[in-house]
Amino acid sequence: MYHPSTRLLTILELLQTHPHLNGDELARRLEVEPRTVRRYIGMLQDMGMPIESNRGPGGGYRLRAGFKLPPLLFSEDEATAVVLGLLGTSWLEINFPSVSVEGALAKVYRVLPQKGRERLQAISTHMLLSPHQKDRRPDISLLVELSSAIYEHRRIRFNYRSHHNQLTQRELEPYGVAGWKGNWYVVGYCILRQEQRMFRLDRMQDVQLLNTIFVPTQDFDYQAFIIERLGTIPDRWTIKVEFQTKLYEAQHKIPSSHGTLTETATGVLFQSHHIHLPSMARYLIGLDLPFVVHEPPELRDALLALATDITRIATTIPTE
Repeated sequence: MYHPSTRLLTILELLQTHPHLNGDELARRLEVEPRTVRRYIGMLQDMGMPIESNRGPGGGYRLRAGFKLPPLLFSEDEATAVVLGLLGTSWLEINFPSVSVEGALAKVYRVLPQKGRERLQAISTHMLLSPHQKDRRPDISLLVELSSAIYEHRRIRFNYRSHHNQLTQRELEPYGVAGWKGNWYVVGYCILRQEQRMFRLDRMQDVQLLNTIFVPTQDFDYQAFIIERLGTIPDRWTIKVEFQTKLYEAQHKIPSSHGTLTETATGVLFQSHHIHLPSMARYLIGLDLPFVVHEPPELRDALLALATDITRIATTIPTE
């Protein structure tokens, strides 16, 4: 069973190849009734395609003289998927050059019919996807380099700074890359520790692709490894915070992966779990939204400690 959009593209390709085709010939090639061909032609004309029709003996369909289809064609659903993917690069926390995104968008728009182009341009004009962890975004070149190493089964060498600020040099046989709740990770076999390990990309420095080729372990499922390690981390603290703002504004600033947002009579209730209260305190303050802590009470202590640190920094006068 062919999707109608597939047949629409097929008609365009046939008219590009054959200067003139009648309805019966198109119906035969598409395996549909002639009246269905007329309906498809009408749909294409409504989309802005310059298809001319001639009635009577010897009549049929042709593309307007001089009109050439671009070498790449998308259905509107396909183009929408591509556009949303391009617009979502900031949301994916990838440090991708904006000029590359804009250039790719322009090329997609250029190969679309006018009405489809206008609808998709409306999406890009009225959509804002704001990244929430700008300091943790991996450079696109690092993702490409790691992907190449994974594909070619090549070891990588890098310096790694741990959560405790300890710097070690590692060699890794990489198996996969994953984005999880605002962070990016590479998973593989660590030569130093002699076991499968996971490393955060924003803590990796001086990454080098080595010429050493490794043979992947066939029974190692890196996706299951990630889910087991990250999906089952016990979250010590249950967070309940109420923001004095509108639901749409909270949704704009807080990704769904960070917790649930529920509209209340006095604002928006944010519910989540977190293992490190000082980090949650900094995150909440960084949202620049007024809020009240419902639980845990220890989060208030973390906020007070953060306020003390900020006050100390703000009142420290540099020595001459």
